[in-house]
Amino acid sequence: MAGPRSGLLGNTPVDQAHVDGWMSFVWSSIELPLEAKGPIDTAIATLEKHLTERTYVVGEDATCADISLAASLYKAAQEGIWKGAEDGSNLARWYDTITNLPFFQTAVASEETGLVGATAAATATPPTAAGGGVFMNGSAPPVVCRMYRRQRIRIKEVLEKDGANYLDAGEIVVAGWARTTRNANKGQLLFVELNDGSCGESLQCVVESDKSEGFAECKGSGGTGASFQFTGTLVPSQGQGQAVELQATKGVLLGAVYGGNAEGTQVGGMLYPMSKKAHSLEYMRGAAHLRARAGLHAAAMRIRHAMAYATHNFFHNHGFLYIHTPIITCADCEGAGEQFGVTTMLGVDTHTPGVTLPVHAAPPPADVGEDGKKLSKSEMKRRAKNAAKAKAKADPNKPVEEKVVGAVDYGKDFFGRRANLTVSGQLNVETHACALSDVYTFGPTFRAENSHTGRHLSEFWMIEPEIAFADLDMDINLAEDYLKYCVEFALDRCADDLEFFEKNQHGEEGLRDRLRNVLENPFKRLTYTEAIELLQKAVADGHKFEETPEWGMDLPSEMERYLCETIFKMPVVLTDYPKDIKAFYMKLNDDGKTVAAADILVPKIGEIIGGSQREHRMDVLVQRCIEMGLDPKSVWWYVDLRKYGTIPHAGFGLGFERLILFVTGLQNIRDVIPFPRWAGNAEF
Repeated sequence: MAGPRSGLLGNTPVDQAHVDGWMSFVWSSIELPLEAKGPIDTAIATLEKHLTERTYVVGEDATCADISLAASLYKAAQEGIWKGAEDGSNLARWYDTITNLPFFQTAVASEETGLVGATAAATATPPTAAGGGVFMNGSAPPVVCRMYRRQRIRIKEVLEKDGANYLDAGEIVVAGWARTTRNANKGQLLFVELNDGSCGESLQCVVESDKSEGFAECKGSGGTGASFQFTGTLVPSQGQGQAVELQATKGVLLGAVYGGNAEGTQVGGMLYPMSKKAHSLEYMRGAAHLRARAGLHAAAMRIRHAMAYATHNFFHNHGFLYIHTPIITCADCEGAGEQFGVTTMLGVDTHTPGVTLPVHAAPPPADVGEDGKKLSKSEMKRRAKNAAKAKAKADPNKPVEEKVVGAVDYGKDFFGRRANLTVSGQLNVETHACALSDVYTFGPTFRAENSHTGRHLSEFWMIEPEIAFADLDMDINLAEDYLKYCVEFALDRCADDLEFFEKNQHGEEGLRDRLRNVLENPFKRLTYTEAIELLQKAVADGHKFEETPEWGMDLPSEMERYLCETIFKMPVVLTDYPKDIKAFYMKLNDDGKTVAAADILVPKIGEIIGGSQREHRMDVLVQRCIEMGLDPKSVWWYVDLRKYGTIPHAGFGLGFERLILFVTGLQNIRDVIPFPRWAGNAEF
């Protein structure tokens, strides 16, 4: 099969990205129309132009893109949909080149496998020396048939290029949920605005009493929110507001809306929570199980997906390994103490009466046994000897739980000690950076902050890369590149949804201009001290902040935003923070007052990324723990990394939901996560 070393995926990260794009082109512009027996003229014209000065589609050698395209065109020719390239054309030259390659038939496979196109390309292998091949015995790799195939066309694909791919393509099948339904022609016509979540637009489906099978059932659906499957032909629309519409020959009501009464037994839309009228964002948070059917939340989720995909793609292309860090932990990375506990000592359910937690009892006198009887001198001597042996065997670097009389005895809990939900995967992922070099983690984190602002959640996702053999400058460069990559990815892949947010009352006018500004210039870099001086100057010039800017303070959001929105009008990187307001693991600078930390501030959000070079000197790390009130023994395994082959390393953390806020222009972090959790709310 094609692998990174075969060259079929592209020889450079840039080529690999282009190959990926062309593979998507094959699927959307050739294979999907072929399934619908539709024309592929637009795809042919695109290829002809692209190949004007190229031998191959991407790079200097044949790739999966070439194999996939040629295999799909081969299939189109077999089915009579494509009559072949004109003699002397760029396409003809390229097609002859690819189809004459020794391994092209492997990609096309046989009629028995039915393997063509993008799937065939993924199984193709380049020529190898005698006895070579993927497997050690020299045998050819297996031909893997693609099994999964949708039984419908996604509405996004139907509506691309104003429906050009499916006009006159014969019958197609679509499915989704009704945004609206409308009767016309005295009840003989039904218009259904169908959306399947693949894009923000809906496809108008026209169901007629005398031409559409299942008309009566579809008409009695209950309206908005009902689910349908329609079979029909795509035609130019006679009405306003859409370029094409589906003339349904068959309609299947998959699920009616039972909102006609409180019991949910009567069809109707009266009590449907997401009826077509406008709802406030606060209302939709209370219906989080259904709000994905609203255009705003659906668009936010598509962008969330795109940013997650971009994140993994960015780090993969830079050679990082994705590490899964634990959700249950006994360490507190931030030292804030605002953690959720994990225990099995509260009973099996909320109705268990009389739950009592085990506590540490006062120890009996040294000369009294567990049964309350006085111990003999020989027994006391034996016990003292055993206690001394146990103490001698104990690891002096590991913590010993302090048994406070009356405090909860976590030794009787599931893990034998207190455990919590993680506040960060950083400490854990550092362990792998000190062996695997460049790594990252991307997962949920939890903080028991009793905050009700639009910028905080109790459960959120964090992206935390860690770079081996790196200093703070390398860390900042990686963070800036990553943020720009995500923004560029959104502008390129999420244009329709970004346009939606620009026009939506809850979004932001000029959103894409703000995002483009991120790409156009290097981020402004200055020290924390320089930032304080600028803020103090702003106060002297008449600007008022809620707090007075002073060296040593943790900058509030309003000051962070003032720096990047008013003074510099671009993202800002602040470095070298006072050590007392940063975590124990950040590298102490030579001045002894500041640490090698950096925060990236962006307009609208404030801090979006926080990072640092990690303290790799064991003696300094231990001292910093003590200064911050943290027992070094509680993070003994973290200190061990400095004992055994320590290296300079750095990393940063980004709150994923803040990234989505930044990209969408939305105001409240609760609107960019499927099921938001905050103090007093854990529904769904």
